[in-house]
Amino acid sequence: MKWTDINDIAIELYEAHPDIDPTTIRFVELHNWVVDLPGFDDDHSRGGEKVLEAIQQAWINEAD
Repeated sequence: MKWTDINDIAIELYEAHPDIDPTTIRFVELHNWVVDLPGFDDDHSRGGEKVLEAIQQAWINEAD
């Protein structure tokens, strides 16, 4: 997975952390969880605030 795979990342996060409310996650923690996902293979520094916001929103949508 790459940073651009927003929906795939959101699904993986939802499955890995089903008890977490994605609206309460801090971006530092979110970034760490994304780069720790199995199959994630992208430059860690490319996960900026806009990408993390998009991932968070997709995760919120997935959780609903």
